[in-house]
Amino acid sequence: MLEVSNLHLWRGDTHVLRGVSFTLGPGQLLQLTWANGMGKTSLLRCLAGFLHAEEGAILWRGTDLSRRREALYRDLAYLGHETALKQDLTVMENLRLACAMRCGVQPEQIQIQLDRIGLVPSARDRPVRGLSAGQQRRAALARLALWDARLWMLDEPASNLDARGQGALTTLLSTHLAEGGCAIVATHQPLAVEGVQSRIWSQPGESS
Repeated sequence: MLEVSNLHLWRGDTHVLRGVSFTLGPGQLLQLTWANGMGKTSLLRCLAGFLHAEEGAILWRGTDLSRRREALYRDLAYLGHETALKQDLTVMENLRLACAMRCGVQPEQIQIQLDRIGLVPSARDRPVRGLSAGQQRRAALARLALWDARLWMLDEPASNLDARGQGALTTLLSTHLAEGGCAIVATHQPLAVEGVQSRIWSQPGESS
């Protein structure tokens, strides 16, 4: 579904990405375990359209995104270091708003995903600013499943999660991939997602 070829990205005088190329198909997981400062986040942001590469091509389902970037937007779910939750709204309000902008879901569907990701009921109707970092991360992960996007780009998705939260994350990923989705995950520690085709990419100069 995703084809990346000869991607070069500069940030000022720094050549961040040097000829990055890979493909990603349905049910596949690509894990970026590069060292700090080697361009994991920059690659994700470039693929999502937040940064623009000086050279190379990105194709989504055969469409060149340099000519038609909107071809990816409906199919993309991006979760960065920040959860992008509105701090003055409750978890339920955040998820209802996020889904209203992309897809129609019922409150019961939101509750089901929050159950699956392990966010306790008492936290769901409280303003996000009063929740722990781990609880906020769980709410943001539930949003991924509700969006029904085909491509997930996740930057350190396990940050601030306890052991149970990390288990819920890998289950979420496993379900997404089993349903034909694909994912790129930037992570310091590879995620153990059973039953899926997972590639660990430890150096940006490797082919994938």
